[in-house]
Amino acid sequence: MIAPSSVPLLQHSNLQRRERHQRQRLARVLVALALLCCASTPGTATQKQTVCTITVNSADERETFRRYLPASKYEFVELVERGRPDWLASACNTGVKCDVLIISGHYDGGNEFFSDRIEAREFLPVDELERVSCSGSCPGLFSDLKEVHLFGCNTLSPNANSSMTPEILRSLVREGRTAKEAQRQWHALNAGHGESSRDRMRQIFKDVPVIYGFSSVAPLGPVAASTLASFFRTNGAREIGRGRVSRSLLGHFAPFAMTATQGMTDQDPKAAVRHDVCQFADERLSDANRLSFVHQLLQREMAQTRVHLDRIQRFATAIEAPERRTPELTQAFAAIADDKTSRGRYLDFARDADRPVVRERMLKVAQNLGWLTHEQRLAELTLMFSELHDRDRLGVTEIELACTLNQARELDGAFKLRVTPGGPAGDVAHAAVRACLGSSEAHVRMLDALVSPVMANVTIAQAYLRHRPITEGAELRHLAQNIARMPASAAQVRALDTLGRHYVEDRETLVMLIALFAQTPSQEVQMAIGGILLRADLRQVGSATLGRDLRQNRHSSSPGDDMIDALVRRLGM
Repeated sequence: MIAPSSVPLLQHSNLQRRERHQRQRLARVLVALALLCCASTPGTATQKQTVCTITVNSADERETFRRYLPASKYEFVELVERGRPDWLASACNTGVKCDVLIISGHYDGGNEFFSDRIEAREFLPVDELERVSCSGSCPGLFSDLKEVHLFGCNTLSPNANSSMTPEILRSLVREGRTAKEAQRQWHALNAGHGESSRDRMRQIFKDVPVIYGFSSVAPLGPVAASTLASFFRTNGAREIGRGRVSRSLLGHFAPFAMTATQGMTDQDPKAAVRHDVCQFADERLSDANRLSFVHQLLQREMAQTRVHLDRIQRFATAIEAPERRTPELTQAFAAIADDKTSRGRYLDFARDADRPVVRERMLKVAQNLGWLTHEQRLAELTLMFSELHDRDRLGVTEIELACTLNQARELDGAFKLRVTPGGPAGDVAHAAVRACLGSSEAHVRMLDALVSPVMANVTIAQAYLRHRPITEGAELRHLAQNIARMPASAAQVRALDTLGRHYVEDRETLVMLIALFAQTPSQEVQMAIGGILLRADLRQVGSATLGRDLRQNRHSSSPGDDMIDALVRRLGM
């Protein structure tokens, strides 16, 4: 018999057991409900992730991901459609939403991903990625990205692709900054607007948790594939598409300087830079809206205007097309043309540019925007070349610029300077600039420089003649005679190479070259002559005679095909 005093204790114990059993049943029900919810909710770990690939070069990386990521959990979509130039726009229209993006291609450091295969036609301009990122024209494609893999050299290089040149520092002082303040702002602009590949990818893949790439040289496709395979064998697929940096992946690619970053956010210190970039790239904005933004840039400190020169120039050139001239765009142009204050500041900055090529580009933009007429721009260029000619040293860069800008011969006669014999401006490089700008005396000087024993002079003459090839037969014959008189040397070979860029059809010149082939002790000179004859009009000389001379006078050559072998085949010998 149970004692009366023990009854309450027994009842309490039974109540506790019943409550515990109820709690356990409730817990089992809640777990079952949670599992049911997880199984039916989209976007969970049980749902397939979409791996989008952009393969413009090697497919090795893509195929390695495909081999190790189970088809039950990952679906692969190649965005590139071979033979279709608008493949990225086409991918946008399909409604694909990417969780992981893999881009495989050589990267030029700033402009595009491309292939090393000659037959390949597909490439990926970085501007197109900017357009997709900024426009909202492709809302689903990259909006859910958890990670991006960039298999290309320097895709996440921290080095600035451009630097703020000294004229920017001087402009800040002109606009009221102290030397110390100008120096500080100059460094800030360098950091914020140098547009390293790393910063540009962060701007493009905004809000993406993980971006993998390379800070320097990336491994070739087969090597990358082998390294990826080693990573997957160690880790499986558990670290892909999770939105977290895989230390193991970075470790496997450590010998190749793989690095990781994250996409820019609205709170990023450089978010304002991305906003400015998107004003150019956002296709939802009209030309008038974008030109109004350009006007705002022009009203800022010229240092900030200068860092956007590339984009301003591309846009200003594009809107020159008559079909784009809407009434709203015409009104926006008028507002810029009437802004005399910004015009003066802009032209002062342009004239102070340290690099002539930057000055010329800024003058072209000024003409596009209505701040300079065509004649005024030519006058500014004449002033620029006059100042350039006063420099002690000039090189190939300045020669290329002078010849390119005067391609239409509009500056011929505008640049007239007296040159003191023996003075700094009397050297071959200064003469080449004058020749590019229409000086007949300097042109003759270039022909003499081509046969100079001084290699630097030959190089200058070559740069000039690339832009101003000889068109007179008598002049070409005279040049060939002078080249034939040169001693066998590297300078003679380079002079012959320059002659070979012209189509030689004069019989006297051909006979002279054949004689030089027989007389020269240099195999390199013979090879250069062979290159000229291969491209020349040989109807003026007998094939049998030429073939005999080639066989009799040819110096021994290394095994393999060369210019002379190709020439012999052409002659049918």
